[in-house]
Amino acid sequence: MPLIGKRILITRTRHQASELAAQLESAGAETISIPTIELAAPLSYCVLDASLASLRSFEWVIFTSINAVHAFAARAKTLSIMPSPRKIAVIGPATARAVREIGLIVDLMPKQYVAESLAEALVPFASSGAMLLIRAEEARDVLPDALHSAGAQLTIASAYRNIVPTESIAALQKLLAHPESMPDAITFTSSSTATNLFALLEQAALTLPKTIVRASIGPVTSQTLRELGYPPDIQAKEPTIASLCSALTTHWR
Repeated sequence: MPLIGKRILITRTRHQASELAAQLESAGAETISIPTIELAAPLSYCVLDASLASLRSFEWVIFTSINAVHAFAARAKTLSIMPSPRKIAVIGPATARAVREIGLIVDLMPKQYVAESLAEALVPFASSGAMLLIRAEEARDVLPDALHSAGAQLTIASAYRNIVPTESIAALQKLLAHPESMPDAITFTSSSTATNLFALLEQAALTLPKTIVRASIGPVTSQTLRELGYPPDIQAKEPTIASLCSALTTHWR
């Protein structure tokens, strides 16, 4: 097993860390979970609630994350609404799986699992009917900008917020206090996990040692790491958990 003896820090939300941990541990790694991101309700559900009440008026419902799917389904359940979108577009296979798990069907998924490719795939449908984008309160505007430029009638509904779990500061201080306790690698599965980790390190008066391998899930996250001054040592070939694990095993094989 290529990752035997390697300690790998997972920075995902608590409820999402298990899949990545399981795959890394199956390759022999010891995993450490310190979330740098947590999910919270949006400041307002007004747009999402109104959109759920008139869901069939949208030709397309668009999901750009698993969290968006889960938040959408949870809010629909709270409102006692059985959602039945006309067509659904997703950013990648993990999001598609989440859609299927709530009993819905995916109609469109781009060949590359990034917002730019999803925008390219949806632009031809921009004038065919209204579109609803379910996403985090704070998110990149690549997709909405492209759809607006193509003339789409787009509604953006915030379904959740990403927040920084300040209780992770003490865990990071303990982990990085001594060389023998430090991980061999850190995984970054989104730009938010990267941005938030360095915000937590700053609050803890810590600096990330350059010797710790930085493993990025894809090009967007990698660019964020570069902007933070910590370019990735590893980047997954595809922005998926399986590909990230494969990149780590290849690195140490």
